[in-house]
Parts: sequence; C-alpha cells; structure tokens
Amino acid sequence: MLPGMDALECTGTGPKLRDTFDQDAERYLRARPRYPPSLVAELSRVTAAGPGVRVLEIAPGTGQLTVDLAGSGCAITAVELGPSLAAVARRELAAFPAVDVVTADFERWEPPAEPFDAVVCATAFHWIDPAVRVPRAARALRAGGLLAVVTTHHVAGGTEAFFADVQECYERWDPATPPGLRQTPESEIIPDTAEFSGSPYFTDVTVHGHSQEITYTTDAYLDVLLTYSNHRALPETARKGLLDGVRDLIDSRYDGVVTKRYRHELITAVRVGG
Repeated sequence: MLPGMDALECTGTGPKLRDTFDQDAERYLRARPRYPPSLVAELSRVTAAGPGVRVLEIAPGTGQLTVDLAGSGCAITAVELGPSLAAVARRELAAFPAVDVVTADFERWEPPAEPFDAVVCATAFHWIDPAVRVPRAARALRAGGLLAVVTTHHVAGGTEAFFADVQECYERWDPATPPGLRQTPESEIIPDTAEFSGSPYFTDVTVHGHSQEITYTTDAYLDVLLTYSNHRALPETARKGLLDGVRDLIDSRYDGVVTKRYRHELITAVRVGG
C-alpha cells in the first residue's frame, strides 16, 4: 500500500471505510490539501459559478473546495454523509449565506424540485454506490447542466526516494501491501471516464489535468496519513508501528521534510436533454 492511495480503498468494505472520515473532522480540515488554484479557476469557469448559479456538491467533507466555490457568489447545496464533517463545514462556510450544508446520504437524499446548474464532487465520487451515482447526479441537473468530478492520484514525484524507502514500513505493518509497490508516473495515469461517456444521461466528456507538490514536515505528513481511510482502518498496533516507522524514516534520512506530488483530474460532462 502506498500512502494515501484512495483508489485502493473503495473495495469490499467500502461503506465501512467511508465512515472513517467522520471520526476526526478537525484533522481532516487541518491536514487534507486544498486544490490547486488552476483547478479551482477551471472549475469556476466551466460551471459558470457566480450569482444566480445553483450548485449541488456531493460529499464536501469539511468544505475545502466549497469555500473556494462559494467565493464566486453561487448558491451551493452541499450534501455530506458525516455529521462531524458537516458541522465543521457549516462553521467554515458561515460567512456564505448562500451555502446550505445538508447532513444526508447522497444515495438516499431527495433533491429539490428545481434542478441544479452544476453538480460537483471532489475526490469522493468513488465512494458513492456505482449503481446509482451517475443517474442520481443526472436527476439533480437541468438539461445542459454540468457534472464536474475531481479525481486525485498520488503520483511519482517530490521526494521520490522516500516513497520507495517507505514501502518497507508498509510491507512490515500491512500484510495487504504488494511487495515492491511504487508510485505511478504521472504520464501513465489514464483518466477513467467510461461511466460518463457510456451513460445515456451525459455527453461532451472532457478531462483537464492539474498537478501540485506539497512539502510536509514529519508531523504534518503523519497528520495527512491519518486522514486516509486505509490507514485508519489498520489495527491499532499495526497503525502505530507504521506511523512510528514513517516518522523515524523521515526524521533520520530526510531531515524531517518530504514533498509529495498530486495529480488532480477535473472530469466534466454535460447533461443530455432540453
């Protein structure tokens, strides 16, 4: 297991893993990276975010992206499963009266009669039941409205030697870790758009890539690891052993600082109809 491989989390026990995010909402707010300004600007442009535009956000977490979108003046209904995450999001978005954070399971939530101009979901669409997520997003949209899904990949880059060395810690403490696992080069990331391009509800599927590197101190890096569901789901002894090993590695070989590279893809699709 590579640190923070969210795409590997949505298997088998997905719903149980999904629930772990609500266990430490303040850490999630503090540690999870914000999206790069270029992505936020692109998202605002393609959704025409601004006064009079109605946006539905699925699974906003603590509102990292929501705050950026709300600054445009658009009206946002943000549907968050976790009550603790939703409470933090409400606090963070208190300055934006046009934002309503609803605590609900999107798979069962009933959208209002008036459709939205855009539906947005950032690094969370894979947690929604694949049997219903695209149809339910389409149901919430007006004809010609935009579905915008952000995916996040942890790719080769930054302090590359660290991400090779740290696999010894994962192989020791997590038996599910494949031996010799390495991060994927950014050039080899293939956008997964099949469920949108193959859907009768959507057309004009596009992908825009945005990358960023973030430098972490030891404590900050361990903080972000503890927001990943696969790390939180480890037995307590294994999780402590893993984190202690990662801490020792960063402090002893990397002078207490490592840099991680993220690849974000903004996938958009237009609602058929009208």
